[in-house]
Amino acid sequence: MNFTLSQLKLFVKVVEKQSVTKASLELHMTQPAVSIQLKNFQDQFDIPLFEVVSRKIFITPFGYEIADSAKEILLQAEVIKQKSMAFRGELTGQLKISVVSTGKYVMPHFLSEFIQLHKGIELSMDVTNKMKVIESLEKNEIDFALVSILPENLNIETLDLMPNILHLVGNNEFNGSKKITSKKLAKFPIIYRETGSGTRQSMEAFLFSKGIETFRKMDLTSNEAVKQAVISGLGISIMPIIGLKHELEKKEVNIIPTQGLPIQTKWQLIWLKGKRHSPVVSSFLEYVNIHKEQIIEQKFSWYKKYIN
Repeated sequence: MNFTLSQLKLFVKVVEKQSVTKASLELHMTQPAVSIQLKNFQDQFDIPLFEVVSRKIFITPFGYEIADSAKEILLQAEVIKQKSMAFRGELTGQLKISVVSTGKYVMPHFLSEFIQLHKGIELSMDVTNKMKVIESLEKNEIDFALVSILPENLNIETLDLMPNILHLVGNNEFNGSKKITSKKLAKFPIIYRETGSGTRQSMEAFLFSKGIETFRKMDLTSNEAVKQAVISGLGISIMPIIGLKHELEKKEVNIIPTQGLPIQTKWQLIWLKGKRHSPVVSSFLEYVNIHKEQIIEQKFSWYKKYIN
C-alpha cells in the first residue's frame, strides 16, 4: 500500500460528512478532485470502503474501521509535526474560536498577524448564530467565543476588544435624511434579525424603551440578508455598522439619524472561568492585550466617525 496522509484526511472527511460534495467544501477542493482521490485510495484495498447507491455514498463496516485507523494515524502525524516544531522553539497547537455571525467582520483582524507569526498554530473559527456559540462555550468545545452581548447564567471571563455601534439604516432613499423621532420611526416597516441574536436583543431593548410597536416586520437569519433587504427597500433596520463599511461608502445604505441612537455595546472575547489555557491560547490573549489598540487604529479607523 502507498496511501498518503492527504488521502487519509480526505477519506476521514468523507466518512464524517457522508457526502463527497460536503467533504469537498470542507476541504476546499472540487468535487471531481475529491472523487478521484477517493477512488485512488479505494484502489489500494481489495475490500470495498464504500458503496454508491442512487448517487448517495454509504460507508461499509470495513470503511468505518479504516476511517478509525486513519484518524489515529493522522493524530500521530500531527504529534510528530508539533514535537518537531516545538523542538525548534516554535509555538504549536490548536486555537478554537466560535464567533457570532456579525463578528466575522471583527475577529479575523485580531487573528491574522498572530497566525502569520506562528505557522504551527492550527486555527478553527466557527461563524454561527449566538445560540450555537454559547452552546459550544458551555460544552467547553472552544477556547474563546466572540459576542457583543454577554450570556446570562454562565461563569465567564472577558476581554474587551472594541465598541459595537448600531445605527438605524435605510437604503439610498434616506440619503441626507433629517433626524426622525421615535413616533415617526414606528411608521416604517422594520427588518429584524432572528430571535436570540445579539443585534435582535439590542434592537428590541431600544424599541421597548421608546414604547415603539412596529406595524410590520420581517425576520432574517443573517446580517447579510438584512443588509440586502434594506438595500432593496423592503424596510429599515437597526444594524451593526461594522458590517456596512462598503455599503455606507457607496451610499447603498444610509444612516437615519434617530433620537436615542446609536446603541453601543462591546465586542468581547469570552471564555469559561477557571479554564486552563494551552500555551497557544495564553499567547493569543497576551498578543491581543498588547496589540489591540494598534489593530483597531489600522483596521477600523473608518469606524470612529460613527461613534457619537
